[in-house]
Amino acid sequence: MPKTPKAPVTDSAPEHVTDSEYTVDELARVAGTTVRNVRAYQDRDLLMPPEKRGRVGIYNDSHVARLKLINHLLARGYTLANIQDLILAIDDGGDLRSILGLENAIGGPWSHARPKTYSLPQLIKLFGPQAPSSLSRLADLGLLERQGLSFVSRNPGMLDAAAATVREGIPARELLDVLEETRPHFDAIARVLVEMVVRHLDRYDQGALPPATDMPALVDAIWRLRPLSTVFVEHEILRALEAQSSDYLGGRVATILDKTLGRERASEAAPASAAKKRAPQSAPRKSAARAPAATKSARPAKKTALKKR
Repeated sequence: MPKTPKAPVTDSAPEHVTDSEYTVDELARVAGTTVRNVRAYQDRDLLMPPEKRGRVGIYNDSHVARLKLINHLLARGYTLANIQDLILAIDDGGDLRSILGLENAIGGPWSHARPKTYSLPQLIKLFGPQAPSSLSRLADLGLLERQGLSFVSRNPGMLDAAAATVREGIPARELLDVLEETRPHFDAIARVLVEMVVRHLDRYDQGALPPATDMPALVDAIWRLRPLSTVFVEHEILRALEAQSSDYLGGRVATILDKTLGRERASEAAPASAAKKRAPQSAPRKSAARAPAATKSARPAKKTALKKR
């Protein structure tokens, strides 16, 4: 079914920000929950009803943000009854559209990649013979989820990039090792950026929502800062990759030049060394050539001495 972008819930969100749209299956995948949970949360009024298009319910990023909030509160030990009381109090005590707008701006997905389903033969085609041994690690890293006989990727672009890297000759095991090793560094970068924004925007009581009058400006600020933070991260990783590549290239070229110059110096030194080796052999030949001359000059002297006698 075609997906038509829909305006965000809040009126204060920038015009260029558009919600993605999801079926209930897609919503569950993106939010990290199950269809059964989605239905249960709707029955408890924890989740807003979807927009109906015919017989199909269409969800958006506000639903994703609400589900992530519920998951977060559950992980912190709250029960569904606690969460229900909290959300109902929020909905009753404030401007619902502003609250949902803030919830969406903070907890909404940063990537609008559409989940994609793969069969095992498709994954083998992508990753080649390394696919079977890589599936469990791809799942551990969140790049794949097993669903019955199929596999779902929430970010198929990332999975395709990994497969393309493997096809270029990089072993899948080594690539996944690097991803696992670098992920904590990206988590640290994200944490620092979020903490910076929180320090300057969240000036309110920790136990209360911002005043309704402040909501629109706060939501606008968050929506503007989200793409800026990704620009910083992208710029810095590109700068670092360029620097590391240049360092490697410089070192590689220097090694090649050293070897080339070493061969040239060796070839220039070879004739001089050969000449030095030949020089001692020519001296005895000259002395041997002079020796017969001395003998000849001595013989006439002997004859002269005989005549005098």
